[in-house]
Amino acid sequence: MKRKSLYLVIFAVAAAGAASGTYLANRKPTPQAQQPQQPQGQSKEAAAIAADLKEVLAAYRKMVVLTQDEAGLSTAGQEEVNRVGQQLFHDNQERIAKVDDALAGLVGSQNPRRFEAIGNLLDYVESNEGLYDADRLAFQELMQSLLDHVAKDSSLPAIKLHKRISEDLDALAEIERTYEKEIRAVFGRFESRSIVLKREKWDSYVAYLKTIYQRDRILKDYGVVLPYPAKPEPQEQDKAPAAHKDEDEIFGKGLPKKTIVLTFDDGPHRRYSEEIAAILKQYDAPAVFFSVGRNLGTLDAHGVARLNAGAEVSRKLKAAGYVLANHSFSHAQLSKESGDSLKAEIFNTDALLKAVDPQRSALFRFPYGAHNKEGMHLLADAHLKSVMWNIDSLDWADPVPSSIAERVLRAVDKEGRGIILFHDIHERTVKALPAILDRLVAEGYQFAGWDGTAFRVAGGANAAPAPVARAAATGYASSWAIVVGVDGYPKWPHLQYAVRDAEGVGQTLVQKFGFASDHVITLKNEQATRHGILAAFHDLAGHGRTDGLQPNDRVFVFFAGHGATRKLSSGRDLGYIVPYDADPENLASDAIPMTEIQNIAESLLAKHVLFVMDACYSGLGLTRGGANAAFLRDNAKRLGRQMLTAGGTDQMVSDGGPNGHSVFTWTLLQGLGGKADLNGDGLITATELAAYVAPAVASVSQQTPAFGSLPGSEGGDFVFELPEESEFLNTNTAQLSNDAIALNTKLEAKASAPSAPVVVKDLQGGEQTIKAPAAVPVSSRQQAQRANDHGLQLYKEKQYAQAETQFTEALKLRPNFPLAANNLGFVFYKQDKFAEAARWFENAIRMDPSRAIAYMNLGDAYARAGDGGKAKMAYKTYLELAPNGSGAGYAKQQLEKL
Repeated sequence: MKRKSLYLVIFAVAAAGAASGTYLANRKPTPQAQQPQQPQGQSKEAAAIAADLKEVLAAYRKMVVLTQDEAGLSTAGQEEVNRVGQQLFHDNQERIAKVDDALAGLVGSQNPRRFEAIGNLLDYVESNEGLYDADRLAFQELMQSLLDHVAKDSSLPAIKLHKRISEDLDALAEIERTYEKEIRAVFGRFESRSIVLKREKWDSYVAYLKTIYQRDRILKDYGVVLPYPAKPEPQEQDKAPAAHKDEDEIFGKGLPKKTIVLTFDDGPHRRYSEEIAAILKQYDAPAVFFSVGRNLGTLDAHGVARLNAGAEVSRKLKAAGYVLANHSFSHAQLSKESGDSLKAEIFNTDALLKAVDPQRSALFRFPYGAHNKEGMHLLADAHLKSVMWNIDSLDWADPVPSSIAERVLRAVDKEGRGIILFHDIHERTVKALPAILDRLVAEGYQFAGWDGTAFRVAGGANAAPAPVARAAATGYASSWAIVVGVDGYPKWPHLQYAVRDAEGVGQTLVQKFGFASDHVITLKNEQATRHGILAAFHDLAGHGRTDGLQPNDRVFVFFAGHGATRKLSSGRDLGYIVPYDADPENLASDAIPMTEIQNIAESLLAKHVLFVMDACYSGLGLTRGGANAAFLRDNAKRLGRQMLTAGGTDQMVSDGGPNGHSVFTWTLLQGLGGKADLNGDGLITATELAAYVAPAVASVSQQTPAFGSLPGSEGGDFVFELPEESEFLNTNTAQLSNDAIALNTKLEAKASAPSAPVVVKDLQGGEQTIKAPAAVPVSSRQQAQRANDHGLQLYKEKQYAQAETQFTEALKLRPNFPLAANNLGFVFYKQDKFAEAARWFENAIRMDPSRAIAYMNLGDAYARAGDGGKAKMAYKTYLELAPNGSGAGYAKQQLEKL
């Protein structure tokens, strides 16, 4: 098989114990590998082991998918993949340790069916049809540990089980050689009871895993969204590339040519640490062993070290001449720690190392290479030096020793010098090390050791792209509106929702689009007489004052009520809007004809005027304006007089929309909420609004909305600029009702594609084709904001998968976007994915530590995940930041519960 394809089959090997998957050639894989069957009467312990194996398998397979084709990622992307991979690995190490302890307990118990239970687990590993051979490599080290446990029992059943496990380990070794040599033949020399090798290719195995897991999904679950690649900036000719600073941290790039430092993390290990030391001794190669504190022992309440068996391993390493160093106490991600917990991670291990060796080195390595400023300050206080690496063996991921060796040697060839990161907790590292050292010695490399001050041979940031300039989007000096709603007609049939529609539109203009409340004239029912409506227009048109309507202003007119059509003697239709006091018998004198509306439109001094009529009628001559790529610039020069109506003659307004609105006005409000921004540039033109509203309303009602430009228009297009949403999703965020969601689903089915032309009616009853103008150029920051805002809309419609996609897009465009990070976390929270939610709330807090609501969300996530201690800390921080906030009472209640 191809060496590069193996890339990073992580902790799988260490992940030992799980349920992976191997399929016969041409066999259709089942969705998931079957779990070990649990015979009737099986103990709770054995059942728990079987369940844990499934979790180990899932983590193993995710790592395979996560690390495939990594070369196609940016350097930053590769670093994130490695960081998340190591986090997955260490999470799984704890799970594996739990399985190992459980197996030891089961073997050592007096349960008469203990060997039957273990045999059932072996049946699963050996012959389950859901296992690929590549999955079986995950069992290698755990099977070795199980063999040791069984060897302690001298009974006949234990001896038989020991033989069976030994045969399985032989088969696993053959699988490893199969991958190393790309042998595809079927090996049949083992008894049928043990693992039977099957014909398979690594590529087919990976292809199958990619049908159930995706890298982006795995990263996102661990709080990472890879940003889009930044556009390269030309380097100034008079500036040389900055040298990497090794003053605060040692990376290895400053070593002399052909100089290598060997480092080993995560031990001490009861078996492999000493085996590695023995190999190093053969080559007279110094090394640094970075120890995890809990592998050395604990500190009692008085700070006294209580060392364990791991400490004895470390003493032997020290006696053999190797350097001991600090790798934190629990291998936590210290960039997310602070205060006492961060101090404990550093200083507790330092105390344990001093108990092992009073002259312990002053070297420290941050787990995953992740740290914050506080962590660096604490190192300085403790007189410790941070050591990183520039060559990663990926032995924590790759189960094939030859692949590990090839990777390291390629990286050494490229770098020419450096610090190599290994781990002394894997058998594969033991196997790979001799091949690496042989080659390095043959090519003249020297090995440097730590002499207390430096590594010596014995004896001898991406800047974000500049934002795209954007013109003042609307160019309006001020905004005005006349909003009319009539539903309590004394002489016409009553309407249900017209007043509610007018109120909803008025609120949207003020709260969303920034219309001054004293510039919005609202007329409802008895206020909306013929005289009252015309007087409002007259007052607006005839202000003549400096604080009145000006040439660069815009006017929005909304009418919700009855409409009517009258046939003239010429045969032409004339449309009317019906005021509150109109008599059906005197339509010509009591109602307001469209001809008068036209005259009013032309008399208004404003640049752009848009009439939106939630009424049905016909009879108005309209002209159409066009749009081109220089839309904003040209639009500022042209007068615009446009009208959008709910329907034509003989059509009834559909009053059955959600939240007390007509279908037309509900759709209008959804469009103004952002859905009518068809080209995604943050602007909604009247043309886009019509292109969204008209086909949507027609698809769910008997109405056919019409749109066009009034006589006197010069082709200008009324423009709304969408404000940036700033809402941090939380438990108090309102979502739409089920009937609103149901209607929106139907409306979206007819939504216009961004660049697609749309056929709508004009007010004469004919058809016209309209199209959204070309998008205005926007920066990646603005694109990220639009994606976040779209995600909010989708969240409120309970479309969680789509909302997650939009929040993810926002983070790809703008990686340090706390609003999108919080909102992505809350989408996970709503789906009961509390661990994933907590990671994203933590990300939001890291980006904006002062955002109180993110701490509230984090507390809720930890509480639901069962981590009461972290939940308390989060709620307390919320109360410190917002002691009188809207959630203060809730936070106090939660603290009392905890």
